[in-house]
Amino acid sequence: MYNHHIKTLFTSLTFCFALFNLTAQVTDSLPPKVETDSLTTIPVEIDSLVMVVDTTVVDTVVIRKTQEKIRNIPRSVDLMNPVISFQRTNALDEKPNKFKVPSFWTNVNKLGVNFSEVAFVNWNAGGNNSISALGKARFERNYKFRYIQWDNYMEMSYGLNVQENQKLRKTDDSFRVSSTFGFQRDTISNWYYSAKANFNTQFSNGYKYPDRTTPISRFMAPGYSFLGAGTSYITKDQKFNLYISPITQKVTFVLDQDLANKGAFGVEKAVVDADGNIIEEGKNVFLEFGFLVTNQYQAEVMKNTVLKHRLSLYTDYLQKFGNIDVDWELNIDLRVNKYILTSIGTQIIYDDDILFDEQKNDEGLVIDEGHPRIQFKQLLGVGVSYEF
Repeated sequence: MYNHHIKTLFTSLTFCFALFNLTAQVTDSLPPKVETDSLTTIPVEIDSLVMVVDTTVVDTVVIRKTQEKIRNIPRSVDLMNPVISFQRTNALDEKPNKFKVPSFWTNVNKLGVNFSEVAFVNWNAGGNNSISALGKARFERNYKFRYIQWDNYMEMSYGLNVQENQKLRKTDDSFRVSSTFGFQRDTISNWYYSAKANFNTQFSNGYKYPDRTTPISRFMAPGYSFLGAGTSYITKDQKFNLYISPITQKVTFVLDQDLANKGAFGVEKAVVDADGNIIEEGKNVFLEFGFLVTNQYQAEVMKNTVLKHRLSLYTDYLQKFGNIDVDWELNIDLRVNKYILTSIGTQIIYDDDILFDEQKNDEGLVIDEGHPRIQFKQLLGVGVSYEF
């Protein structure tokens, strides 16, 4: 009985002592009491960043009123907010280029006029005053995309000459249109499957001066067209173009009936009786089928000096095969500046169907139709050229 009371007392004292120690530990762990809603500035160092934090401490609860502000920013860190300022903004010297939709077409437009003038005043050696002018125009529209190439151009030229005591004379007259379509199997090779169409004629009447009553040529008299298919070799820079066509149709037009009746330019002439009366009118169209080779080349032989070459060779399978019609142009352009241009050019034509030195008897009947000859033309001029 006595032992039981002592054991109970000892247990109670042990429990009270343990409870006292626990209360003391909790009291020591609490921060010192401060007044409610007091504002305290606490510097906090995190790594190398020093921040100032404005806080409100209520008992053991910390409430942040503002976000941390960084004083020292490492060089590798960029936390700057974008700022828009017009203080150092200047107007552009040139207008900005507008966006253009990419095009596979290339355009070339060239206009030019060459002049030549000679004047004499009390010139003992003699001579006639003269003025010459030659106008030229060339327009190109070319398409190139992957395996397809389509080249088109139109070329015109017309020249006049006025001399003292003479009437106005024509020195040059031509109109030419060409279109070539090419397709290649890959973009590495320079060879194309090609089809080509050409047409050329003149603008006004041509005469054998000083005779001005009987024209020897007119518009569409003659006119020539070529249509065929073959292969082309075209370099990447477009400076060299070789076209070979084993199947080409050539058509010669003589739409002036007087010239057609005479059989000019190879057409079938009129059938006449013994008195010279026309029984059947001459033909206006002459068809040929043959082999065509053309070549164009352009190169800058020296600074501001460009060489241009164009050659056409044609032979007919049906009549006189092996007899080649030649049309060759060679021009040299010497550019002084952007607008001043000096041109030197030559052209050689040989056509077996164009005859010269026709002979007639006293009655006016043709006794000799004449013979083909080489035709040669040379041009030299200084003038104005504009390209756009």
